[in-house]
Amino acid sequence: MSNQRYPEEFKIEAVKQVTERLAQKAGTDYEGGKRIIMDALGGIPLGRPSTPSKVANLIAFLASPRAASITGSEFAIDGGTVPTA
Repeated sequence: MSNQRYPEEFKIEAVKQVTERLAQKAGTDYEGGKRIIMDALGGIPLGRPSTPSKVANLIAFLASPRAASITGSEFAIDGGTVPTA
């Protein structure tokens, strides 16, 4: 495997740094920093963030013959944080 870095790695590192900075300013740990971010966003109605495997499952379904009738749609995998009505 090469030492090549991908943009996603930088995004993840940036989120980690922001979380750590918020936690430090609030005098809490990393988990507390994540809680600060979730509270600022209003939480996730589903109660947990999505995982890469959930995204992969949707992509696999959409690429399968079972999704042949789905066209021109958008899918938000956000745990219900974005209002749809």
